[in-house]
Amino acid sequence: MAPPNWHVRQNIRAPRPTRRSLLAGVAALGALGAAGCTRVATASTTPGGDLLDRLRAQGVVRLGIAGEIPFGYIDEDGHLTGEAPELARVVFKRLGVDEVQPVPTEFGSLIPGLNSQQFDVVAAGMYVNAERCAQVIFADPDHQMLNSFVVRKGNPENLHTYQDVVEKKARFATGTGYAQIRYAVEAGYAQDDILIVPDQVAGLNAVEAGRVDVFAGTAVTIREVVKKSAKAEATEPFAPLVDGKPHVDGGAFAFRPTETALRDAFNAELRKLKESGELLRILRPFGFTRSEMTDLTAKELCGG
Repeated sequence: MAPPNWHVRQNIRAPRPTRRSLLAGVAALGALGAAGCTRVATASTTPGGDLLDRLRAQGVVRLGIAGEIPFGYIDEDGHLTGEAPELARVVFKRLGVDEVQPVPTEFGSLIPGLNSQQFDVVAAGMYVNAERCAQVIFADPDHQMLNSFVVRKGNPENLHTYQDVVEKKARFATGTGYAQIRYAVEAGYAQDDILIVPDQVAGLNAVEAGRVDVFAGTAVTIREVVKKSAKAEATEPFAPLVDGKPHVDGGAFAFRPTETALRDAFNAELRKLKESGELLRILRPFGFTRSEMTDLTAKELCGG
């Protein structure tokens, strides 16, 4: 198994989707993707890129979305929402681009899809790390994130960290392309023994059915997915160990390496939202709290 790329309404709370509505939303995303599979214009050779000018001229930006709650999903009314699309709507509106159009894909295909011109920007709560920074450029993080586990009610195996999972030989699952794969392997879990599932709903189902003991994901994702479960619960958020030190991730928008002008313009508007407190107001309906706000920079997380 080749190592994966390591790894999501303004002022209006979107209805929390049921599993049935989530499945319907995924189907709708698929249909939307099939209908809108035309690729974006070829990459610019202009220094800094001219994508922002082109987006302003056409009035729409195409977002690579992974269909993951709370980062980007279809609500019960059939509308795309989530922290990344709602933030994109605000930022790109300020940049003179009135419409956002989702292009759904699997999380692990977001970077290849971006670099092959299938959409203009990745808007999926993607973690910034050195491996990804070699392939794309990131805006500064709009949130920071700890990890959490889905476990059976009462946490019978007493699993709170990746080290616990390894020591107790627990059956472990996480999502396609998730950073949690790396953290489990770092703790000593055999990568070939990890059950990879499509998303957090599939992970919850695997725990509830007893196929695995634990599913790992972001703290926000985990606490949202277990809210209506009678059989499972979320563990307390924690920082995984990387090179023996607690590590906090930052999620951000990603751009093609040539489009530094668009990235810089996006960052300028993001800073204003952070300073005014509006960023938290945009993200709060999706389970984000003040503890998820961050001053981390992409440069720090890229290791530069």
